[in-house]
Amino acid sequence: MVDCKLYANRRNSARRLSLRAALALLCSVAPIALLARPADCQSNGKGREADSPARNYFTDVELVNQDGKTMRFYSDLLKDRIVIINSFFTTCTSVCPPMTHSIGKIQDWLGDRLGADVHIISISVDPETDTPAKLKEYSQRFKTKPGWFFCGGAKQNVEFVLRKLGQYFGSRDDHTTIILIGNLRTGLWKKAMGMARPEELIKVVDSVLNDKGENSK
Repeated sequence: MVDCKLYANRRNSARRLSLRAALALLCSVAPIALLARPADCQSNGKGREADSPARNYFTDVELVNQDGKTMRFYSDLLKDRIVIINSFFTTCTSVCPPMTHSIGKIQDWLGDRLGADVHIISISVDPETDTPAKLKEYSQRFKTKPGWFFCGGAKQNVEFVLRKLGQYFGSRDDHTTIILIGNLRTGLWKKAMGMARPEELIKVVDSVLNDKGENSK
């Protein structure tokens, strides 16, 4: 029987992954050799920031959130934060509503940390249908708070991000229910099944949120 919690390193779920190792894992899931780099992914970083493996991997490709605001994927959504990422689409009537409901329970548990050092990022796999207005309406159904972003935008950019995350599928109905939880400060990434019980998901989020990095005792 498959455990409802899938971790980035199945052989040792307690092992802390270096940032490079985590990104390598994501690369193995998403065949980035097949990707075309969007025109707006140019890096404006200087010094050490420009050499960041996370920035170089994820890039600052632009998405558009439920308020119609353009957001750079790495700099605005990921950088220096703990992130909880899932894919969905607003007209889904099967797995998306219960998965979003469970993430809502995580939102409540996070409290004031949401929007400060934690972001929840829900990415539409149907960006041509899911306009900012529809994303806004969907988010309001689940009483979302600041720090939870429902993102769409140009189809090319959305697909680029989904491929980077290993969450791209040709058909929207085939999208994954796996939730990614990452700590961009320590490089620890874990996976969890979005249809698991909220309390089980919170345990995974908590372990990533409290990670101290490879040198912690």
